Amino acid sequence: MAPDLGELLRMCSLGDESAFARLYDAVSSRIYGLVLRVVRDPAQSEEVAQEALLDIWRTSARFDPERGSPVSWMLTIAHRKAVDRVRSAQASTDREDSYGSRNQERSFDQTVEAVERNLDAQRVRNAMDSLTETQRKAVELAYFGGYTHTEVASLLGVPLGTAKTRIRDGLIRLRDTLGVQQ
Repeated sequence: MAPDLGELLRMCSLGDESAFARLYDAVSSRIYGLVLRVVRDPAQSEEVAQEALLDIWRTSARFDPERGSPVSWMLTIAHRKAVDRVRSAQASTDREDSYGSRNQERSFDQTVEAVERNLDAQRVRNAMDSLTETQRKAVELAYFGGYTHTEVASLLGVPLGTAKTRIRDGLIRLRDTLGVQQ
């Protein structure tokens, strides 16, 4: 004889653990089957079914036989838990995918990069050739040699103001030659 699930729910609402054990035996396989159809992963389905049964125990006082059968009430709880788990898993996957796509290192063509660097270097060499000898030496020492303006002046044997003027004039000519916008 099948147990009266409505009565078992009423007894559970009063804290009767043996009534819950009988209720569990009567419905746990149906709840697990429903959850498994929604979640599709047996391990997660077991967890969700356990959560649903625990929720049924905790909220058994809310069951109203006027609004539906005990089985439909319990399966509704289980279905909601299963759907929540699927949505949570999907949201997590979406967050990971979104993060991954935003932070993925962009691939590039190394050959194209090398060619562009070579072309840029050639443009700079050609522009450097357009400088006067004094401008080129001052710019080379300051920007390729890493010397300060004071050191450039000392190395060239000229006053500091003269070294600064040669560097500034050289940079202006480079800018104009390379077509750099201000």
